[in-house]
Amino acid sequence: MDAIRLSRCQGQAIAPHLEDLARLRIRVFRDFPYLYDGDLGYEADYLSRYAECPASLFLLAFDGDALVGAATGMPLAAEVADFRAPFEARGLPVDAIFYYGESVLLSDYRGHGIGKAFMAEREAHARREGFTTVAFCAVERPEAHPRQPANYTPLHGFWRSRGYARQPALTTTFRWKDLGETDATDKPMVFWLKTLE
Repeated sequence: MDAIRLSRCQGQAIAPHLEDLARLRIRVFRDFPYLYDGDLGYEADYLSRYAECPASLFLLAFDGDALVGAATGMPLAAEVADFRAPFEARGLPVDAIFYYGESVLLSDYRGHGIGKAFMAEREAHARREGFTTVAFCAVERPEAHPRQPANYTPLHGFWRSRGYARQPALTTTFRWKDLGETDATDKPMVFWLKTLE
């Protein structure tokens, strides 16, 4: 994986890569636990929020000219209400929190330190910008979900090893259509937080 090149940009500088990023998100999130039946129209709307936020962050991993991984983030205060509401309801200062939108990486490139680099770069960015906490949320599926692969290992151990703690009191729902389903349904999402030193 020595050939992997990491690049960072903010706001509208992501524009030349938006279509590739949308396709990458759809491809990676098809896998369990997301089972996302992606739609390029939705992706364009979703990613435009990040592109329009000057304080957003995009980390891109390239193998040659091919985009193989990406991680995003933006101030939680700039996110939609569904993500802010659990914090606001508990009186937590959303202005002090940097929110990670996603971290996606093609399976052939996992296990080579790219995910750790994504985490470290976003934390460093958040510190430089004066944030005291970083956060993300992840879908939670039932333990006996019929589409869970036999070899599936959740990322909880990786996240904990990087200093993140699951916050069961901080939850939201997000709506998308699962593969093979006809309608979108609400999915439970639980937040993970880390206090920056």
